[in-house]
Amino acid sequence: MHKRKVYTVEEIKQKLERYCIYQDRCHKDVEQKMFAYGLIPEAREHILLHLLENNFLNEERFAKSFARGKFRIKKWGRERISRELKLRDISAYNLKIALKEIEEEEYLCTLQALYEKRNESLSEENEFKRNKKLFDYLKYRGYETNLIVAVINQDSK
Repeated sequence: MHKRKVYTVEEIKQKLERYCIYQDRCHKDVEQKMFAYGLIPEAREHILLHLLENNFLNEERFAKSFARGKFRIKKWGRERISRELKLRDISAYNLKIALKEIEEEEYLCTLQALYEKRNESLSEENEFKRNKKLFDYLKYRGYETNLIVAVINQDSK
């Protein structure tokens, strides 16, 4: 039978410090990690407080870097980013701050580029079906309905 290694609170604290340094984490990620170590509530609270006080864990910083990264790398829209941050229990205040990290002009250019790239790759002849596929694709990526409709309509003229 496989025996689990037992760590001291200090060892776990150091492991979680490294975990947070490697990449910004949200509270939920860190709490799940602590739960996996099987810590008692007092130890979890002690470590969480230590990580917060020493700025290893910062929800605002996490939300901002998450929003920037998902937009720039994965080209996600605001709705998808919001949904993902809400799943990680990020506060409404930090969510609002995170979305401000995305510049409007860059956002609209990215939406346009995604639209054009997807439009070129579609072989659908029927304009209605083609627009539906484009809309669904951009909606899935997390862009707002009004912006998607504007991009599709602008191209149809």
